[in-house]
Amino acid sequence: MDMKQLAEDVIAGNRRALARAITLVESGRDDHRAQAIELMDMIGKSGRQALRIGLSGTPGVGKSTFIESFGMMLIKEGLKVAVLAVDPSSSRSGGSILGDKTRMELLSREKNAFIRPSPAKSELGGVARRTREAVGLCEAAGYDLILIETVGVGQSETVVSEMSDLFLLLLAPAGGDELQGVKRGIMEMADLILVNKADGDLKSAAQRTCADYAGALRLIRKRPQDPKDFPKAMTVSAIEDRGLREAWEEMNTLTDWRRVHGFFDKRRSEQAEYWFGQDIRHGLLSQLEKEPLKSMIAELAHQVAQGEITPGHAAADVLKALQQG
Repeated sequence: MDMKQLAEDVIAGNRRALARAITLVESGRDDHRAQAIELMDMIGKSGRQALRIGLSGTPGVGKSTFIESFGMMLIKEGLKVAVLAVDPSSSRSGGSILGDKTRMELLSREKNAFIRPSPAKSELGGVARRTREAVGLCEAAGYDLILIETVGVGQSETVVSEMSDLFLLLLAPAGGDELQGVKRGIMEMADLILVNKADGDLKSAAQRTCADYAGALRLIRKRPQDPKDFPKAMTVSAIEDRGLREAWEEMNTLTDWRRVHGFFDKRRSEQAEYWFGQDIRHGLLSQLEKEPLKSMIAELAHQVAQGEITPGHAAADVLKALQQG
């Protein structure tokens, strides 16, 4: 594969080339990894920058419906939208349904939209290991906004906040102790909490839920990267396209404030440093899957299981072998 030609095609906005490039960076093969690094070096020179928005929410909250309605609204404004939707993978087979594209029927037909479902595999937070590089490829291809949809709600969702400029938490109307079900960690990361399905019989419940979360946000310690009144909670109806424009205006307000006060570029720099460390960790872990360490670990695991050696002693032997190798 000619990396220079592929990079040129991606920068020219060729959708087929973009799909091939993302497939390349997602590959676990060593030769593909080397090509992916070369490709990312080339496309990094494009200088293009998109607004990266991370989106998480409980299953059934309507993330796909929201993304489709929100994306269609932005496309009508002349923007190009990319969606990187990460599906959960089976821990047994490694398979993934990858059904997001079928749930975004209208958006998937738009020439100014690009939807890429990817399996989460074993990554914490449901973010595929190379999603960050897929974001860079979409930026180079000229997309103005990139939505990164992640799986579930939990503290491991911090991963998506390390590759996005804004983090949205989408929630459904509910009563009682629903607030207890959302981790404090993800509440502290959210820039906007959007209570979806604020329509029909659920409209009043959505307004009450929004008020509950607004109250909870006031109890969270103020973050330096936020202007007054942020983070905030709002109600939206993806199915009726209500509240989407107001939410988009709030996103722009927050982004503009962070750009003016230097927090936007500072955060991008911190994220680059974070992913440098993550790539080193992944590289070190991948060494454990190669011979002779792989066989050594299997033998030591057997000895640990038989009680012939302690787990700490066995781990020390592996680390010693890794240092010597």
